[in-house]
Amino acid sequence: MNSQKVPFWLRWLIPVVLVITWLGIAGIGGPTFGRLEEVSSNDQASFLPAGAEATEAGDWQAKFRDSEEIPAIVIVESDSPFTPAQLGEAAQLKTGIEALKLGSAVVGPIPSEDGKAVQFVVPMASSDELREKVQELRDVVQPGAPDGMKAFVTGPAGLTADLVNAFGGIDGILLLVALGAVFVILLLVYRSVVLPLAVLLTSVFALCAAILLVFGMAKAGWIQLNGQSQGILSILVIGAATDYALLYVARFREALTHTTNRTQAVMTAWKASFEPILASGATVIIALLCLLFSDLNSNKALGPVAAAGIVCSLFAALTLLPAFMALLGRAAFWPFRPKLLPDDEREPEILTGLEGQKGLWRATGRLVSKRPRVVWVASVLLLLAASTGLMQLKANGVPQTDVILSASDAVDGQDALARHFDAGSGSPAVVVASEGSAQQVLDKVKAADGVGDAYLLADGNVPITGAPGTPAEPAVREGRVLINATLNSAADSIEAEEAVKSLRVAVKEVDAGALVGGVTATALDTNTTAQRDLVVIIPIVLVVILFILMLLLRSVVAPVLLVLSVVLSYGAAMGVSAWVFNGVFGFSGADATVPLFGFVFLVALGVDYNIFLMSRVREESLKHGTRPGILRGLAVTGGVITSAGVVLAATFAALGVIPIMFLVQLAFIVAFGVLLDTVLVRSLLVPALAYDIGSKIWWPGKLARESSLPAAAPREEEEASVGR
Repeated sequence: MNSQKVPFWLRWLIPVVLVITWLGIAGIGGPTFGRLEEVSSNDQASFLPAGAEATEAGDWQAKFRDSEEIPAIVIVESDSPFTPAQLGEAAQLKTGIEALKLGSAVVGPIPSEDGKAVQFVVPMASSDELREKVQELRDVVQPGAPDGMKAFVTGPAGLTADLVNAFGGIDGILLLVALGAVFVILLLVYRSVVLPLAVLLTSVFALCAAILLVFGMAKAGWIQLNGQSQGILSILVIGAATDYALLYVARFREALTHTTNRTQAVMTAWKASFEPILASGATVIIALLCLLFSDLNSNKALGPVAAAGIVCSLFAALTLLPAFMALLGRAAFWPFRPKLLPDDEREPEILTGLEGQKGLWRATGRLVSKRPRVVWVASVLLLLAASTGLMQLKANGVPQTDVILSASDAVDGQDALARHFDAGSGSPAVVVASEGSAQQVLDKVKAADGVGDAYLLADGNVPITGAPGTPAEPAVREGRVLINATLNSAADSIEAEEAVKSLRVAVKEVDAGALVGGVTATALDTNTTAQRDLVVIIPIVLVVILFILMLLLRSVVAPVLLVLSVVLSYGAAMGVSAWVFNGVFGFSGADATVPLFGFVFLVALGVDYNIFLMSRVREESLKHGTRPGILRGLAVTGGVITSAGVVLAATFAALGVIPIMFLVQLAFIVAFGVLLDTVLVRSLLVPALAYDIGSKIWWPGKLARESSLPAAAPREEEEASVGR
C-alpha cells in the first residue's frame, strides 16, 4: 500500500479543515476563559441540596432580611486595655467606614470585656465586587488604626474575599505551571521540539473547547460552577488530552516503521488507538457523571463540568492530533525520525523515544515471567500495608480558617476575634421557630451547651434584648420568628458543629418544626452529605467501570481483577496521603469531599492505564498466546503508559500552587496515586497476576479456551518476546 496514491482530499484537505476548525474553536474559547468568573460562585451555602436543614433555614432567613447583605467584621486589637483616648480614636474609624457606603448602618464600636479590642459589624452588599469592596475597607481601617494597634477585616465577607483571592491563580499561574511541566516532560520523552508542541496545542485547544462548553452550560443555568471545579477542569483536560495523545503518537510512530506513507500511518494508528482511547474516555466520563447522584450541588456540578472536559479531550486527540500528524509525518519527530524497518524486523518494539527503555522493560518482563506469584503477592502486601494509613485520615471537614493556606487577613482577624469576644461573634447560628413557641425556643437556645448569647430579631435586623429603647415585638414572617445565637466556639470549628447538633435536638423538643441554620450548620450539613455521597457513589462508579471493562476485554475475570487492583491502589494512595497530611504538612484534617474526589479520579484514571495495557495484551494474545502476549503488551506499552502517568501526575501536582487546602490535598492524592498505579500496579501487579493465571484471565471469552503456547516451547518464546 506504500505505493498507492492517497487522494488529495484525504492527504491534505481533511487535515487542513480539521486544524482550521479547531483554530476557530480556540479563538472563541480562549477569551472565554477570563469570563468564567461571571458564572462562578464560591458560596458554600449554594453547594447544599434543597432538602438540607441549613438550606431551609437559609431560605427562611432571607425572608427576614431587607437586603442581600453579608457582614464584614472589623476588629481593632491592642496588647493592653484601651485608654479613653484610644477608644475615641478607634471609634473615629466608623466615620471612614460609613463614607465608603458599603451597605446598611454600621454597628459599633463594640468593646470587648477585657478592654483590649473593639469590633464593628459592617453589612456589605453581596455582589461580584465583594473582593474589591473588602479591600477598600481594609485600606481605610488598617492605616487608620491607633498607633501600636492592629486592625483586621474578617467575618463572612472577609473570608469570602480572601477565598476568592486564593482562587485568583486558577486563570493564570495554574495553567502556566501545568503546561510548563507537560512541555518539559514531553521534551524529555520525544527529544523533539515539534512533536511536544503538537501535543501541547492539542491539549490547549481541547481546554478552549471545554471552557466554551462549560461557560455555555453555566450561563444557561444547567450547572453551578465554582473555583475548585474550574481548577480541576483545566488540569483534567490538559492531563487527559496529553495522555490520549501519547497513546496515539506511540501507535503512529510504530506505524511509521512499517510504511513510508504518512497518511496510511495516521489511519493505522487511528484504528489501533481508537478503541482504547474511546474506552478510556468513556470510563472517565461515565465515572464523573456518577457524581450526579450526589446530594451536594458542588459535586453535581463537577460531574458534567469534568465530563465535558474529557469529551473535548477525546475529540481533540482523535481529530486534531491525527490532522497534525497527517500534515507533519516523520518531520514531527525531528531530529530523531523513525526509520522504516526491514520486513523481518517489523515485530512491535518499544517505540516511545526514551533512552534505555528497552533494558528497563526487558528486565521487568523477565521478572514478571520468572517470579509472577512472588511479584504480585509482594505488590499486594505492599499496597495493603500502605492502606493502613486510611485509619489516620481525618476527612470530616476543616475549619474555614484552615482552608486558605496563604497569608489571610480574615484568618488572622478570626483569631483576634476569638481572643477577645465570643468566638462565634459575627457568624451566629440562626434558629427559625414558630411564633407561638418563640419564647420557649429562645429559652432552650440560651440554655444549650456552647451558646454564649441569643436574642429574637425585630424588623430591621434589630435584636430584642429587653434593654430600654429596644423593640418589644419580634419580626414575624408567615408565622415564623428568627433567633440569632452567638456560639462560644469559632463558627468554623468542630466544637461549633457539635453545639449546632445539640441545639437542633434541644429546639425540636419544644418546636418540632424548628430549623437551625447559619455558617456552622451549613458546614455541618455539607460534611454529613459528603459522607452519604461517598457510600452511595463509590459502588455505582465501580459497577459502571466493571461493565465497560467487560465490554472492552470480552471477559469477566480480567475486569474484576483490574477493578480490585485500582481499588487497592486507591486505598494505598489515601493511606499514604493521610500520613503525609498529618505528619508532614500538619493539616488539621481534610475536606469531607476529598475521599470521594480522590476515588473518582484515581479509580477512573487508574483504570485508564490498565485499559491501555490490557487492550494491547489482548491484541498480542490473539497472535501469540496469553503469556507471551502479556510480556509483549507490557514491553510495547511500558514506556508510553509510564510517560502518560508522569504527565498526569505532574499536571495534577500543579494544583498545589493554588493555596486552598482541598486542592493541595487533591493534588497530592491524585499525583501520588497515579504514579503508584503506573509504577507498581500496572507495571508489576497486573502483569504478574495475569501471567500467573494465564489464559483463564480471559474467561469466559474465546481466548480462555485456547492454550497460550505450545507446551514444548513456552519459555523460549517468552524470553524471545522479552528480549525484543
